[in-house]
Amino acid sequence: MENLENLRDAEESNNVEKKVSYRGSAIDERIVRAVEEMGFETMTPIQEQAIPIMLEGKDLIGQAQTGTGKTAAFGIPIIQKIDPEEKGLQAIILCPTRELAMQAAEEIRRFAKYMHEIKVVPVYGGQDISRQIRALAKGAQIVVGTPGRVMDHMRRRTLKTGNIRMVVLDEADEMLNMGFREDIETILEDMPEERQTALFSATMPKPILEITKEYQKEDAEYLKVTPKEVTIPLIKQAYYQVARKDKEEVLTRLMDYYHPKRSLIFCNTKRMVDELTEHLKDRGYQAEGLHGDLSQNQRDTVMNLFRSGKMPVLIATDVAARGIDVDDVEAVFNYDVPEDIEYYVHRIGRTGRAGKTGRSFTLVAGREMYKIRDIERICHTKIRERNIPSAADITSVKAEKVLAEALDTMQSKNLDTAINFLQEKLINEEYTALELAAAFMKMKMGDDIKDIKVEKFNPKDLFGKGSGGRRRRGGRGRGRSSEKEKEKSSGRGMAAEKERSIGKGKASEKEKSGGKGKQTKGFGDRFAEKSEFFTGKSRRRRRR
Repeated sequence: MENLENLRDAEESNNVEKKVSYRGSAIDERIVRAVEEMGFETMTPIQEQAIPIMLEGKDLIGQAQTGTGKTAAFGIPIIQKIDPEEKGLQAIILCPTRELAMQAAEEIRRFAKYMHEIKVVPVYGGQDISRQIRALAKGAQIVVGTPGRVMDHMRRRTLKTGNIRMVVLDEADEMLNMGFREDIETILEDMPEERQTALFSATMPKPILEITKEYQKEDAEYLKVTPKEVTIPLIKQAYYQVARKDKEEVLTRLMDYYHPKRSLIFCNTKRMVDELTEHLKDRGYQAEGLHGDLSQNQRDTVMNLFRSGKMPVLIATDVAARGIDVDDVEAVFNYDVPEDIEYYVHRIGRTGRAGKTGRSFTLVAGREMYKIRDIERICHTKIRERNIPSAADITSVKAEKVLAEALDTMQSKNLDTAINFLQEKLINEEYTALELAAAFMKMKMGDDIKDIKVEKFNPKDLFGKGSGGRRRRGGRGRGRSSEKEKEKSSGRGMAAEKERSIGKGKASEKEKSGGKGKQTKGFGDRFAEKSEFFTGKSRRRRRR
């Protein structure tokens, strides 16, 4: 293809009205159902244009960055075109690294959730090849692999190419940069002449164009997706590596520790929005969910509560959150890492408005780490890993808040009546004012008080007055209706082993600093620019 006369230029738009739904398209209903359960309601630009072309059986060249939904752009058509009655290999997808191969295979399996007869097998180096041979022998219609390992299987004749109808080169420029050109050409030469070949690449250097000219049909379609919005505003970003089962616990710890007045939490699916909303309510947070299954009246009610501050925690899907325009969102939590980089940009852009500094927190589980690296590379940003606050950190924060409330009362209220009462009642007692204050604090904190880390601090440098989303029942401010619920919040109810697993065996940033000779910052400063959490200093420097 010396010329690219079949160029289609698809520039991304923020206008939700231009988004195309999976429903009503030529995509199989079973695939649509699986995709919607994954949280996707509308196609990305590359999907919108690539899927129809691939369903037609045409060759395709797609120029698009990582994080634009490429896997679905080729994965959905492949699944739909597979003959389930034929157990032999029908499609092969080449990826530059084993991590990308594993990620792509997993995503394609999710697309084929309701098409049980379709089998997807990843093959890559670093895994026992005999295990892969057994998986291939059982029958696989789709193989996702690295060029080197695919070549190994071809030489062993454990991967038979005779009936392959579709070949996809994903991240083709990366594969060439890694020295896989000869392997790719060898693999393509062994494929049947009558096949569909799709190539996806972030850039189109001369070697890529040479491959397209040699191994694709002359009428191959050329798509170019040019994202308009790949820059991140001035938002402090952090991520936490966490096991999936611990996500809820870590989320609540972060909310309790940083105590934002208004929070927006993003989930990838409507089901997760509903589940997390109920769980947070059970823990005492004032939270509501927002997704596409709600009626317009329900959506309006939820948004009015959020805008007014009566409901400080909103949990939403990406599509549902498109219409959210609230200036004073202090924090965005990515409970799930978004599948599309465009969504990440839109998510964190909900904070840091009206000249304020925004903050985002992302919970990363397992192989999602590669999505974080993609976001950093494409958006030219840095997302720093931070340590999860310990149960003791949370308790200390709550103790500071209790003291802050008391000091605020001292400064703003007339205490003469209360002072006279105490003097009258305690005139013949030998208790000191400090002992009495400690008793009142223990009444507020309960048994949690034993976990307070004693550090020097400036009483004037304490918390803001945000609710943090908790209900205040019975004057306790903890939002708990039972001792059992109280233990859930503080972390005291967890076994020591779970504490270690959630914290990944690391001390918190606060523990590392030691607290000697310095003032303890209240939430107002913790969530301010000089917060240790967001200084951007390396851990190595802090450990000195």
